[in-house]
Amino acid sequence: MTDTIASGGHLMIGSAQNDKAPARAGRDSSETAASGFVTTLRHRWPTWLALALVVATFADGLPALEFLAWLLVVMSVCYLIFGSMRGEFRKPGVLMLQTAGLLGFGVLALLASAVDHGLGWYVLAGGWLGHAAWDFAHHRTGRVVPRAWAEWCFVVDLLGAAAMVFMS
Repeated sequence: MTDTIASGGHLMIGSAQNDKAPARAGRDSSETAASGFVTTLRHRWPTWLALALVVATFADGLPALEFLAWLLVVMSVCYLIFGSMRGEFRKPGVLMLQTAGLLGFGVLALLASAVDHGLGWYVLAGGWLGHAAWDFAHHRTGRVVPRAWAEWCFVVDLLGAAAMVFMS
């Protein structure tokens, strides 16, 4: 289990579980499996919070395109704020990469607002999907933003992009 958190061995996005790991609790494997499942559910609190936000945001239809375009820019600004607070910009190239991300997502948000409304939804969904990939990359590296933030934002972006494509 090379890709696990040292404190508890919880699986992270993209990690593989070692089938030969010793049982930690209970007398049989079913108790261990149930315990592991509950632990995983608790550990995935950012995902559950993100799912609740997505349902609350999209359950009664799509918000205005301009609002969701603005959110794409705000999400990117959050990376700059976190990176600054965590001292990540002292590392070479990190500030430049984050600024390029902000500019790229900002251009997509502006483009989505400027083109035909029908096409704008697809452009914006592409921006949100791109930001989901951005979140995934940051989750894997553990840099710039906390992993919980990257996980939460990944789920929101991915499901938000899907909502834009299928509900527009």
